[in-house]
Amino acid sequence: MMGTPSGHIRRTILAWLQDPAAHFPTGRRRDPAETGVTARAVAAKLGVPRRTATAHLDFLTRLGLLRTHRVRCRTYYRRDEIRIAEVTRIFEKGW
Repeated sequence: MMGTPSGHIRRTILAWLQDPAAHFPTGRRRDPAETGVTARAVAAKLGVPRRTATAHLDFLTRLGLLRTHRVRCRTYYRRDEIRIAEVTRIFEKGW
């Protein structure tokens, strides 16, 4: 799942969202570290269509690695650090 070519993209997205202020431009009103990042911003950084970025973000959300926050018509994505730590512990124990 994470070892596939698309898994590399997902790992990259998770790495970027670990410090979103360093990887994504700050909006006029919103701090990416506080509110999260939109699929449009992720798509622009990856150089892929927004639909592709949304598919990756939705997959990570379904796994529980990202949390979403809706503001009007936009969805913002942030890492769920607690869930990521749980998954890391599972894999460290040898599943």
